[in-house]
Amino acid sequence: MTDGQRIRIRLKAFDHRMLDQSAVEIVETAKRTGARVAGPIPLPTLIERFTVNRSPHVDKKSMDQFEIRTHKRLLDIIEPTVDELKKLNLPAGVDITIKI
Repeated sequence: MTDGQRIRIRLKAFDHRMLDQSAVEIVETAKRTGARVAGPIPLPTLIERFTVNRSPHVDKKSMDQFEIRTHKRLLDIIEPTVDELKKLNLPAGVDITIKI
């Protein structure tokens, strides 16, 4: 395999269902064009936790905890045709990074 014949796609989202749905759409589109697909490979989920005071005055020791989970997937498209992938419409909450 030569260097110019692979596209690596990283998907990130807070909602894992939207992320999996987007990954399935990309895989189906790539397979329709005749490319081979490796993935989607789930990458470790980034969990950010925040602790916030409920009240700055009387209840100073009372706190709330929140967390944001960032789910990630990795796709490799081998021997791609780019025309169909450009037309792909992904949901608003999914961040896509493409490396050629």
